[in-house]
Amino acid sequence: MALSAVALAAGMSAAAVAPAHAGPGARSGPGHDLGTRDRGFQDCPALSELPPGADPAKWRCEAMTAAGHLTLGRVDVEVPADRPLAITFAEGTVDGEFRQVFGAMAATPLRVGGTPLSITPRYGGYSDFQSNDERRGELDLTFRISGPGVPPGCSIGGGADPVHLVLIETDPPKVVTPDPLVVTFGVADNRFAVPGTSGCGPLGPVLDKALRLPSPAGANGIDLAARVTMRSYGEV
Repeated sequence: MALSAVALAAGMSAAAVAPAHAGPGARSGPGHDLGTRDRGFQDCPALSELPPGADPAKWRCEAMTAAGHLTLGRVDVEVPADRPLAITFAEGTVDGEFRQVFGAMAATPLRVGGTPLSITPRYGGYSDFQSNDERRGELDLTFRISGPGVPPGCSIGGGADPVHLVLIETDPPKVVTPDPLVVTFGVADNRFAVPGTSGCGPLGPVLDKALRLPSPAGANGIDLAARVTMRSYGEV
């Protein structure tokens, strides 16, 4: 193990760190070379991935980027505007019923200050972006951990126990341009719990202690400024 448990724990303790269901083509990746700010519509679900009976004229692809602030236990990081989260999905109706198909999520590693570690947000297998009076949408995430001695597959949360966000609108939608339709808005959630690490082998307990995981509801938060560009499948 290149990074000993003792060295990792010492580095962390010295850090000044402030406290849809997946569609058939759902994709997720680390995003370190994906240019998340400029992904556009390249990750839209293909027409063949839309539900049977979907009329392309009644479906659209939404390409969203979001930047802001994230706190998970002791982890406190910025999601910079030049390296935002990028999420793409399709939505529309079939026989009058609202449906969604997840496309992809891309993100770049975010350095955890005062440590040799980075975390990369990844799609956790569930999303629901249909807004209502109580929330703007829901999204499951996991956070891949990378750094010296950290084994592949090590993450905060796992497939069976992701971080579940229920995003509340903090800034109402504003139309930037009507054609193509571009909208900005703000969302946040400070009520979610964060599970411990998963897939980290013997380093797991050390990471959990250093990152103060699991972390209960109310001790974590995410606050994002989002920008969404929309395109009808009828234009493809």
